[in-house]
Amino acid sequence: MTRDQLQTAADHLRTAADTADGDATDRLTDLADKLDSLATADRGPDHGTMARMQNTLNEVTGDVDDATVTEIDDAKAAISDYRSTVEGV
Repeated sequence: MTRDQLQTAADHLRTAADTADGDATDRLTDLADKLDSLATADRGPDHGTMARMQNTLNEVTGDVDDATVTEIDDAKAAISDYRSTVEGV
């Protein structure tokens, strides 16, 4: 089962990584890789995992230009869409 929202978020982060530089590129690429794995895992991630990713994205946002922030915001929106389907919090 593919979790389309997580795949969409990963795609946005790959685009963001292409426009970022330095540490931000590495962090965005790592998160995109994790989201790729989570999108097709047997079991979907919980709220805590997704919240940590969103917090990391908030941190990275301060280190990148406006075009990259737009892609990060789109990724965060896709993660929020996924989280709305998860039971709990």
